[in-house]
Amino acid sequence: MSRHDIQVHINGRTQHATVEGRLTLSDFLRGVAGCTGVHVGCEHGVCGACTVIVDGAAVRSCLMLAVQADGTRITTVEGLADADGTLHPVQQALRDEYGLQCGFCTPGIVMTLAALTAGATRPEPAQVMNALSGHICRCTGYQGIRRAALRLCGIAPSSPEQAHG
Repeated sequence: MSRHDIQVHINGRTQHATVEGRLTLSDFLRGVAGCTGVHVGCEHGVCGACTVIVDGAAVRSCLMLAVQADGTRITTVEGLADADGTLHPVQQALRDEYGLQCGFCTPGIVMTLAALTAGATRPEPAQVMNALSGHICRCTGYQGIRRAALRLCGIAPSSPEQAHG
């Protein structure tokens, strides 16, 4: 087995570790760094549950090796809320629009939306819907998730029916 020394910055803290070359970033984040909000579903990059932000981009951590993350800045769902507990705008929008169900898919969706909305300009609704299409929610909370995503684009539901799914 090949072993490699890595250093990553996770949620503002530096983490040093020696890892096997085949260890996925998702397994490293969960097992070594203790970031259990990184969920592992399909292990093929299809479900989106393991999405984290690596150097500003949303990444499926089950498809990236820990050694590939050496020297990067990683944000997991644990690193989004402020230290005082104030939710990140994406988290707040999902809460307000009832976009939370069992919570398994939620961290990945949050991280995708956080990366997409981090820029100075709001993304177009089509961009947001396209980004969400890479996430599977088995509880079918899609209507609340969609409302939250559109809210982040500055689009409010236009009728009471849209507001309540």
